[in-house]
Order: sequence, then structure tokens, then C-alpha cells
Amino acid sequence: MAESSPTRASVRDVAARTGLSIATVSRVMNGSEGVRPHTREQVLDVLEELGSAAPVARGHDRPTGGPVFVRCPYVLTDYFGLIVSAIAEELAARGRAMLLDAGESSQLRHPLGQLPIRAQAAGAILILPPEDASELGALRRHGFPFVIVDPRTASPMGSVVVSAAHHQGARSLTAHLTALGHRRIAVLAGPDDWLVSRERVSGHAAALAEVGLLPDAALQRSIGATTEEGHRAALELLTVSERPTAVVCFNDKVAVGALRAARELGLGVPGDVSIVGFDDSDVSRASTPELTTVWQPLAEMGRLAVAQLTRLIERAPIDSLHAELATRLVVRGSSGPVRAH
Repeated sequence: MAESSPTRASVRDVAARTGLSIATVSRVMNGSEGVRPHTREQVLDVLEELGSAAPVARGHDRPTGGPVFVRCPYVLTDYFGLIVSAIAEELAARGRAMLLDAGESSQLRHPLGQLPIRAQAAGAILILPPEDASELGALRRHGFPFVIVDPRTASPMGSVVVSAAHHQGARSLTAHLTALGHRRIAVLAGPDDWLVSRERVSGHAAALAEVGLLPDAALQRSIGATTEEGHRAALELLTVSERPTAVVCFNDKVAVGALRAARELGLGVPGDVSIVGFDDSDVSRASTPELTTVWQPLAEMGRLAVAQLTRLIERAPIDSLHAELATRLVVRGSSGPVRAH
């Protein structure tokens, strides 16, 4: 005789386990405002423990035609703005609404725990999510459809991911510099705990290995992905006794900071030092000289994320769990041959 499925708990059961009122539990489950963070966590912890036996808010069937929750807890400029705009346009073209959660202050909140029990969201797209594996894994266990764009950390097994080819893009950038004769190359990498930063550092190392070199730890810094951090780190690296002849930057913003540092030190770019970025954002064409960089298919990443999520919502097969889109080297005026001494 087959074992019966576990009985679904009621809102009353959750209220009894938490010692809260039925009305308070209902407000948490429906994502209502005005609930204290500690109270919300109490309810979500019990719902997580119940797993598939947890009650579902406002009906037991998730509406496949509902809006998509898009989480991008960063300022929506250049890189992030292009991805979110492409997602919004693609969702609109498919007749689906978007619930946007954006801005750096959003990193202090933990909205993912509510998604499986909020009936209105059909699925989610998470852009460089700061959440750890346990929070993302909880979404997987609840069967909630979601797609990750450019994961910040390792994604739970079985997650659907869309990203750019960061390793290959960084490899082509450093290979461009070694072809110009550069051997003493500094790296301003992104934060250590960002997967994308580690992939780009790996690509840089691969290009050095092709010319028989190993990365020099003394010439590498892990910094925040900002112009100010790029300026500070470049000032430090460009004033060492044996100055690097080229600087590879995590993104174009960092590279703009490095350009400013070189200018303050009286160094010509690319005559004295080549400086390269990543992203091919607007600032790469607004700088002087214009930046050599790596173009990323940001709009295509956003559109593909919507397409993949739509398949998940409709329970259609996914061709590949991890779609990695090609990047392209863009050579401009900030890189040049090593100056002969």
C-alpha cells in the first residue's frame, strides 16, 4: 500500500507553533507590511520547517500568469540598469508584469523567504544575488521557479543560471596585453567572495600561462567595484619601485579610477601604462583615452533570463541549466605596446 502524502498544515497550526495570532501569520504569508522583522522570521522559520506541508497563501495553486519578482539589490546604473531594462521589456512583450526590488538598501532585507508562500508571484529573476546558498536552496526545495543572472556565489545544484563568459573575456583581455609585450601586469580584481571576480582572475592567469608567466600576488588587489576604490588601489600599485606596465581592472568604473590615478602621477596612458576595463559601459567611451574593455551581452542576458524563467513556470524542459553567453574584446586607446627603455 502506497504511503500517503503528508497532511498540509493550516494557518491555525502555524499560529499555534509560533504563539502568534492567525491574523499575524496571515499577514506574513501574504507579504503584508507592518510586521516586525522578528515576528516575520518566526513565521518563516516554521514554514521552512514544514516544507511541502506548509500552508500556501490565498489558494494552493501558484498562478502561472502572475508577475515576476525581479531582485537587483544594487543601484540601477549602466551594468545593472541594462539588464533590468531588458528584463522589463521582454516581460512586457510577453504580457507579464514585473515586481522590482532594487537599490543597495535592499541588501539588508531578505525577501526570498517570503516568495514561496506569496501567491501572486509566478517566479523570480535574481541578479547577482547576495543571498547565501541556504536561502537560495530554500527556494529550490519549495519548487519556486527562479533564474539567477550572474551568480555572486556558487548556486545551489540544479539552479538555472544565465551569465557572461567571464573567464574567457578576461583571458582575451590579458592576452591582448601580452601580445603588446606586457609582462608586468597588475590586476584590480573585484571582491574575493564574488564568483565573477574569481572567474576573471582565473582567465587572467590562463592568459599569463600561455606566455610562461605566473600571476604576481604583489601586483593584485581585491577591491570594491567602484571608481574610488580603483583610484586608491591604482595609486598604490603605480608608485611601487618596479611599476607595472599595464593594469587590468575588474570593470570600467575601476578603470576610470585607475586612469585618474595615472594622470595625477603624471603618467601617460597608454605610453607609460596601459589600463583596461570590463563591461563596455558608457563610461568606457566617455573617458580619455577611451577604454579598451570587454563587451558583455547584458540585454541578451536579461532576455534569456525571462525566456528560461517562462519555461520553468510552464514546466517546459530547459536545454541547459547554465547558459554562458560570449563576450567580445573591444580595443580602444587606453592600451598600447610596452615602451622601449
